[in-house]
Amino acid sequence: MDTLTFLSGKRLPEIVNGNLSMPQSIRCTIIRGGTSKGIYLRDVDLPRDPVMREKTILEIFGSPDKRQIDGLGGADPLTSKVCIIGPPPKNQKNAQDADISYTFGQVEIDQPSVDFRSLCGNLTSGVGAFAVWENMVEIEEPITTVRIYNTNLDRMLITEVPVKNGRPIEFGDYQIPGVPGSGAKILVDFADTAGSSAGALLPTGNAMERLEVPGVGTIDVSIVDIGNAHVFVRAADLGMTGTETASEIDSNMELCLKLEKIRAHAGAVMGMIDDPDSAAKDSPATPFVAMIAPPQDYKDIIGSRLVNANECDFLSRLMFMQQMHKTYAGTSTVCTGVASRIPGTIVNEACRPDTQGRLEVRFGHPAGVIETESEVKLEGNEYVVKRATLGRTARKIMEGQVFVS
Repeated sequence: MDTLTFLSGKRLPEIVNGNLSMPQSIRCTIIRGGTSKGIYLRDVDLPRDPVMREKTILEIFGSPDKRQIDGLGGADPLTSKVCIIGPPPKNQKNAQDADISYTFGQVEIDQPSVDFRSLCGNLTSGVGAFAVWENMVEIEEPITTVRIYNTNLDRMLITEVPVKNGRPIEFGDYQIPGVPGSGAKILVDFADTAGSSAGALLPTGNAMERLEVPGVGTIDVSIVDIGNAHVFVRAADLGMTGTETASEIDSNMELCLKLEKIRAHAGAVMGMIDDPDSAAKDSPATPFVAMIAPPQDYKDIIGSRLVNANECDFLSRLMFMQQMHKTYAGTSTVCTGVASRIPGTIVNEACRPDTQGRLEVRFGHPAGVIETESEVKLEGNEYVVKRATLGRTARKIMEGQVFVS
């Protein structure tokens, strides 16, 4: 930085190919929502052209680069996420009565791509808080309900944000495994997202399918679609206990390859993926695949404590972007909880039988125990989701300007 720049505090024009080039600045906010961290942008501040918009987002994050050293990305799938917030669209059936619109993007780290096919449930809690911070909704105390139209799934999400003096409350005693400290509880209901990715809560019409997966063999799976589409398998069918850590799973290349083959093949079965061989490239995030096991004692690596089997109704380990999730995704939490309430699924099979009349479902993941409220009712020949909630906390970390060329 030269003396003039230092004294003025302003970024000066640069010389590029003999011409003056002024870097552009874009308003941004960094919010930790649940166990993820995202860059929140206003729709109006981004280019209208889809190609230029994606190029701008990649530059903001510093992708493609495995360290994302030249941008705001954290070189981890859980921190390489963008949330684009704007007004609700007009004349959109599923956006009626929405307060805002929300588009989520999973930003690839070492590839020049942003995946807009999925939804981040954790960061949805931050979307509600962002709307309050930005005065995009009518604020009510002590709880402001924000109706969010999600463009990824063409569905409505409902968040309840605790508010005081016109601003989101960030301090409280609600704790999330995988997040230090505590905060104010933000409730997100995903019930309206059932079937949004693959057309039905049970995309194949069955609670369990027996698939012939090339390179894997015959395996039982349960395919459930709420929040995001998920494929559930028994951990035991893959030679696992269900208590494995991220390092144990990620270092087992044979296991990771099998899981990706199962994910890709199930994605093709439900019509989400055209070619299973190119699933990692064409649809790296969805569907998710999770490994389910009955309750057991296990070590919480992040919290360095023993999780007792009686704290959980079952266990799950989740793959996300071809890596094991270090905690558990928000949409996966509601999908896994809902799956536990549907008779005949692999999750229901592993779940403690005495929990079926209870609204709350608790299951163990690598960083502790997560809880969700799940209510599913059989209406005629179909299961209908009445409630699928996720309790999260959110905190604004930074707001300011990010520079792009």
